[in-house]
Amino acid sequence: MKTVYNDVRRPPAELVQGFRQVLAEYSPSCLVTDARKRMGAIGGLLPVKPHHKIAGPALTVNLSIDDLVDCMPLLTRAQPGDVIVVACHETRRTAMWGGLMSTLSQKAGIEAGIVDGAIRDVDEIRDLDFPVWYRSTVPRPSPSAAHDRTEPVQFNVPVVIDGQIIHPGDIVVADENGIAVVPAAEAADVLEGTRMAIGKEKLIREKINSGASLQELLAEFGHL
Repeated sequence: MKTVYNDVRRPPAELVQGFRQVLAEYSPSCLVTDARKRMGAIGGLLPVKPHHKIAGPALTVNLSIDDLVDCMPLLTRAQPGDVIVVACHETRRTAMWGGLMSTLSQKAGIEAGIVDGAIRDVDEIRDLDFPVWYRSTVPRPSPSAAHDRTEPVQFNVPVVIDGQIIHPGDIVVADENGIAVVPAAEAADVLEGTRMAIGKEKLIREKINSGASLQELLAEFGHL
């Protein structure tokens, strides 16, 4: 695999802030996925703490499963609010994120880490209260920990997690339900659709609490 270092075009700050406002609602990843007509959903990754909810532009890292190396150099290219997305292709034999990476990311103002594989130092990450999504845990560090290697690696290239393509600069919204991916070019429309979904769900809840029957709700909304 050839080493690649690309820059990233981040979406407008007001769009990112709009998705962060959605985090105040129940299950924001579900709301965003609903707004995208079921597109862009990633399952199978869980947060270190169930209450963590995040939104931000993706900085992507693609690692070769045959040569997993340290991705810490990405931090020099990150900005506060970014979400680091590490595609290590579900490998569970080597931890590609840990306590030190979380500490450095937190100091740099990074929003969260998403790791398509194993991590370690979960107790430390939990105490830091730094949001990380992961597939599994394992004590074994990456080979670079012993050999001080940081290449080959590809920064800010399209990556695939759970069949979903994530481009650098896409907005990711994550909670304990999973991860929703919003292409940067669609962000404004998806945000509008998400706000509409929030309004609809609040209205349905109000009607349920006011005594509306299932038949009445289905007649008015079509489905719940």
